[in-house]
Amino acid sequence: MLAPRLIAVATAALSVGLVSRAARAAEGAVLDLAKRGLAECEAGRRSTVRDERQAHFQEGQALAERAVALDGQSAEAHFAVFCNMGELMRLDGETLSSVFQLRRLTAEIDRALELNPEYTEAQAAKGILLIRLPRLLGGDAERGETLLRRVLQKDPYAVESRLMLAKACESRGDRDEAFAFATRALQIAREQGRADKVAEAQATLAELHAGR
Repeated sequence: MLAPRLIAVATAALSVGLVSRAARAAEGAVLDLAKRGLAECEAGRRSTVRDERQAHFQEGQALAERAVALDGQSAEAHFAVFCNMGELMRLDGETLSSVFQLRRLTAEIDRALELNPEYTEAQAAKGILLIRLPRLLGGDAERGETLLRRVLQKDPYAVESRLMLAKACESRGDRDEAFAFATRALQIAREQGRADKVAEAQATLAELHAGR
């Protein structure tokens, strides 16, 4: 009687091991797809050619959508969808023409933060979105600024967060702090070799100087 029991235990242990390995493999596939999706988003941001940017964002969104389909509990996958979808919506300027797309965009970033509340990149993206959006569409500049300041406590080199804070400060009349954020953003962008962010920081500083 002992032998059948041992066989049953061994079979069960083998099954658990196989399931565990399969789960790890699936998780690895999801993370790989999400990382590739985010890499495409970053490549699109760095490109200066519209069609290339669009191609990167479309490929990135497709990869991210596959990751979400495999695992809807992956914060990275939802954030990758948000990143690429948001950039596609902004491809020809700061326009938010589709309420349906905006709702989907907001749902993706909210889901990413629900799954991982300490996800710094997602916190930054949420803060920027809250500042960019008008109040009628869910914007909340004060809450967005609070989020971005929290991000800088964890990541002082977050250029995009600094640039958005510069704009937020300028809009409420705090020009000294706006200049400080934009100037430091320009320094960091140069140190990081980010030509796209250097140009954005220079444009922000030019706007601040023009408003004096």
